[in-house]
Amino acid sequence: MEASTTVKKMLAGNHIFVPAYQRAYSWDTEIEKSKPFKQVNTFLSDLEDYQRSNTKSKYYFGHFLFEEKTESEFGVIDGQQRLTTIVIFLSALFQRIKSLRDLTEEEIIIKEDMIIRGSSTYRFITVDYDKQLFVDCIINQEKTNSYLLETESAKRIVKASEFFTSYFSDKGETHLLELLNIIQQASCTTHTVKDEAEAIQMFIFQNNRGKKPSSLEVIKAQFMFNIHLYGNSDKDSLLDEIKNRFEKIYKSISLIESYIKEDDVLTYTLRVYFNSLWETNPIDRVNKELSEKNPLQFIRLFTQSLTRSFQAITRFLSIDEKNNIEIHSLVTIGRIGIIMPFIIKAYNFGLPIEHINSLCKSFQSIVLRHRLIGTRADITSRLSSVYQNFTLENINVEPIIEKIEHLKNVDSSNWWWSYWNNEQLLNSIQGKVNHSTAKYILWKYEHHLKSQGKKGYHAQRFDSIQQPELEHIAPQTENPETGYDKYDEEFLTRHLDCLGNYILLSMNHNRSIGNKPFKEKRDSYTYLEQQLEVQKMTADNETWTRQLIQERKQKIIDFIMSEL
Repeated sequence: MEASTTVKKMLAGNHIFVPAYQRAYSWDTEIEKSKPFKQVNTFLSDLEDYQRSNTKSKYYFGHFLFEEKTESEFGVIDGQQRLTTIVIFLSALFQRIKSLRDLTEEEIIIKEDMIIRGSSTYRFITVDYDKQLFVDCIINQEKTNSYLLETESAKRIVKASEFFTSYFSDKGETHLLELLNIIQQASCTTHTVKDEAEAIQMFIFQNNRGKKPSSLEVIKAQFMFNIHLYGNSDKDSLLDEIKNRFEKIYKSISLIESYIKEDDVLTYTLRVYFNSLWETNPIDRVNKELSEKNPLQFIRLFTQSLTRSFQAITRFLSIDEKNNIEIHSLVTIGRIGIIMPFIIKAYNFGLPIEHINSLCKSFQSIVLRHRLIGTRADITSRLSSVYQNFTLENINVEPIIEKIEHLKNVDSSNWWWSYWNNEQLLNSIQGKVNHSTAKYILWKYEHHLKSQGKKGYHAQRFDSIQQPELEHIAPQTENPETGYDKYDEEFLTRHLDCLGNYILLSMNHNRSIGNKPFKEKRDSYTYLEQQLEVQKMTADNETWTRQLIQERKQKIIDFIMSEL
């Protein structure tokens, strides 16, 4: 491969693949033009700017770094996101040209040089677990049902393809051929290495154009580099083991990355592996371990732990969250990083789902209290001891639950433990409540109202409410002719912004009622139990008064204090 070349020459006659130590496609696409540009949008915008500039110099696609496997087979170390996007772009471009007319002989040759020759000689292919999707959807332009896509990287590939297809849909032949010419003649520089250890080392220090490598990627490459250095006769088997484990990890990432960041899982694994909630810097800690006497043993054991962590969180978020309301409740409240090492341990220890549900229910209350009370007190130090004692030799969740109950009920005179007690909770819910937290509380209150006197009631999921929003029953902007109390100083400070005046509505419902008179609002409250509750409270009164707000607020507070 030439050091200074064109994109067409770089692809022609070669097979470029994504090595096992790389991750899948990670560039995002933004469909709405009003939103900030993502990497795929920028890719297209840069091409359009160049096309309009009428410059005679070639478009520059940057530097590409490869590991040479054979004379015509290369693993891409730096530049895989650009290469993937180029192939997606070209495939959609050729498809649009074909919709206008048959490809010319020259265009067929360009396609064979840059995308596919014959039926199976691919110029570029992505990671193994997205390979079939890439072949079907991108290279062969087959329609793919979005609900069948299992990984986030596959969804990104399809989204980028749809974005380019939409862009080309109203473009004429002249415009299309100009873009094809720009891409195939675009200049680039390349560097190839033959030694995998050197390739991995170079990957550690390369920054992907558009996204920097994550800490997980850097650590993975460090592991493989150390195996090359110290593996000796076990090198090949160890490399295969690490590659296989990271393939599983990347599959998990593709399933859960919309919920949680991969580097967060790395930190949680560190806390599980070293049995300490105080671990915070994965790269520094891993480097320290790699400098010790037996780095290969650490690599093997830590990678095993890392794989288990990703598998546990994938099970937790992708399967059990859908079937267990307590897990769903904990995930819904969010910001649960302090909890995740406990959850990983619970799955690693093989605890039954009933125990995991109990753990999640207990954690919900302390996370909610921490959110409502807004204390700066460090909860990690209060849970550290029960976390360390939660081991294979002592897999009982009761000590953890008991510790949380202690934090909720401890006397205020014991200041170090009392930041999250019932007294602090009661004080925190008297006035204005953060809207996202208030939505969560009202969703839980909805469960409470629906379950009253109903046997076998199945709680409604938060995401079953279409785009839930928090509505002020008495609107924030005064309109004295519409059936609301007088907006005096007391009403504004004590009643307008409180739990008694909040109600949960779908986004469409909320927008449809706006600042309408109270009677019209009330008559539209027909879906949730809390809406019907307001109807019953005002059956004989067409004014939403401060007394009614206070009455409803007390009902919600009583529920919080008894259930949360």
